[in-house]
Amino acid sequence: MDFFFIRDCRQRPHFYSGGPLGPLPANFSKTREIWEAAKRKVTGLNPRTLLQEQAFEQGGRPAEGPLRILHSGLHDERSVRTRLFLFLRLHRTRHIALLVAEGLVVPFTGLIAFLPGPNIIFYVLAIVMIIQWQALRGIKRIRHREYDLVADPLLAEWEAAVEARDESRYPEILDRLEKVHNLPSPHKLLWK
Repeated sequence: MDFFFIRDCRQRPHFYSGGPLGPLPANFSKTREIWEAAKRKVTGLNPRTLLQEQAFEQGGRPAEGPLRILHSGLHDERSVRTRLFLFLRLHRTRHIALLVAEGLVVPFTGLIAFLPGPNIIFYVLAIVMIIQWQALRGIKRIRHREYDLVADPLLAEWEAAVEARDESRYPEILDRLEKVHNLPSPHKLLWK
């Protein structure tokens, strides 16, 4: 599976994999209806975030050989490695901080259980925490794993258009990205 280290139209770096958003991690049969409602709410969140979290988790899975990460090639390999290292370190720190904050909030969601109706807030928070924990685990593994950085001309074309702020070229390049690399919904991920 290919992974992409690419900037969006605001020039913010992102890490994605070439696959659609997969199923969310867990199933609890006892409270299935509430769990499914919570999963629908979570999957309605920003696809950029969910697909990046999934790419972190997938990139950290044990596999043979180095991880293949495509990038634009507009910068030398040392610069890209440094940027990727800093990007992963920033997201690791962010995930740890969010998990700590969510861990502090979880006990208060238990108090909501005394209100009538399902405690959907707890389930949404639980799903988000599971997703973030899996992504954090993946980030840690990616940082210690071998990876090959591969320059891709199509990604170089995208980043050149972003730097030039040539929005008229965005749709055509993003359509080609979707076809060539199976990058799911690149219009939502990198542009709008």
